[in-house]
Amino acid sequence: MKYKPLGNTGLLVSQLCLGTMTFSSGQGVYRHIGDVGQAQADDLVRASIEAGINFFDTADVYSFGESETTLGQSFRNLQVARHDVVIATKGYTRMGQGRNAVGASRGHLMDAVDASLRRLQTDYIDLYQIHATDVLTPLDETLRALDDMVRQGKVRYIGVSNWAAWRIATALGISNQKNYERFATVQAYYSLAGRDLERELAPLMEYEKLGLLVWSPLAGGLLSGKFSRHNQNPDGSRRSTFDFPIVDKERAWNVLDAIAPIAQARQCSPARVALAWLLSRPVVTSVLVGAKRRAQLDDNLAAIEMTLSDDELAAIDKASALPPEYPGWMLATQGADRFGPADLWGGRTRA
Repeated sequence: MKYKPLGNTGLLVSQLCLGTMTFSSGQGVYRHIGDVGQAQADDLVRASIEAGINFFDTADVYSFGESETTLGQSFRNLQVARHDVVIATKGYTRMGQGRNAVGASRGHLMDAVDASLRRLQTDYIDLYQIHATDVLTPLDETLRALDDMVRQGKVRYIGVSNWAAWRIATALGISNQKNYERFATVQAYYSLAGRDLERELAPLMEYEKLGLLVWSPLAGGLLSGKFSRHNQNPDGSRRSTFDFPIVDKERAWNVLDAIAPIAQARQCSPARVALAWLLSRPVVTSVLVGAKRRAQLDDNLAAIEMTLSDDELAAIDKASALPPEYPGWMLATQGADRFGPADLWGGRTRA
């Protein structure tokens, strides 16, 4: 396993993180995601730790608290020392019927973090993330609440998920001005089937030294190897019944066409190639891998040892490239004699 700092901090996290959305009894919308019970979860957590993973991600809303409860119990069942793991969870989403049982208000977040601590059976959360955008609550209120959590010792680092670049930049400015705890990470969707993050979010994260935690790296299973241009609705696939996240399907089929010969030559799954591509991106800190079965987890873990060649990366990049969009194409054109050959990462060449 390889490790990176969590954003601009001294905390090291594994480049693969076990996402635990599948830890569930399979009720409601989560029947499309997974139904991993306690014994199976213990096996996946054990295998992850044995492979060198020290980073685990969950959220209060995953199966209405079941994921947090199961993960916390797994650590207890396996007698995992608290200081040996980095636990990330999230708050925001509705957790009750009341008017204020949702959002990023001070009231809801303070209740939510205490509930997460109880379910996880821990005294502190390493990384607490705001799960979504709250257009009603002032940013200052949310940021002050998060800062208080850190000062109280309930939370050690803070992050955000599914926010626009301008909103993150504004929040960072408020934190700098008022000496609040600063976001360390952004958890965002990023995959070969959806590289939209590269337009605005990736340049912001590089400039502000924010860590990127990638969710749905296989585009909801689209890049797993089950799907292809000629088999667009395989039986037994989550994506066949729950078409999420949204992607440009034609571009996805082009990506799978480009990955197929690489996977065949390397005698591995397309999923492993897709994960290896993400791990090669400098902006990526850790990639969340979720699993329902041990074999699936083992295949994902093997991606950490794969290094794609320049020719392989070029072929994949070409197939998955974003269509030109203003102002990206203008930045690339006008910046050519300042930065040399450029892509759409803010008009700069990638490191």
